[in-house]
Amino acid sequence: PYVNAPVGPKLESLMRNEPLDFVGFDYCVGDRRAEQSLLPLAQERKIGVLAYFTFDRGRIFRRAGATPLPEWAAECDAKNWPQFFLKYVVSHPAVTVARTGTTNPQHMLENLGGGIGRLPNDAMRTRMADLVDTWPPNPR
Repeated sequence: PYVNAPVGPKLESLMRNEPLDFVGFDYCVGDRRAEQSLLPLAQERKIGVLAYFTFDRGRIFRRAGATPLPEWAAECDAKNWPQFFLKYVVSHPAVTVARTGTTNPQHMLENLGGGIGRLPNDAMRTRMADLVDTWPPNPR
């Protein structure tokens, strides 16, 4: 069985109490609520995870604004912001697949780089999250 639900206690309860094969929910470096319980629970229960809206429905790009990609992003082979954001998501050990959405072929090519090359380790993931946390939040 597969469940697609918002991040929150209802989904956590389903994951704890139902024999699920796969779940899908929003997950992005700018919205890391799933890291608190859902992603560890998925690992524990061996439930596959489909990460939706890996760019926080486009809001993460607005948060980044004109900020230049940091030089240290090259340590995980990120060449642009889409790759930086995707590498954060796909490097989490509980994430089975990440979903982006675009109708722009150039964006698709940029996104493909998110799964190519080195992925961030835990220290790099912390550094990435810390950087994003310095940006003003978007209203929800």
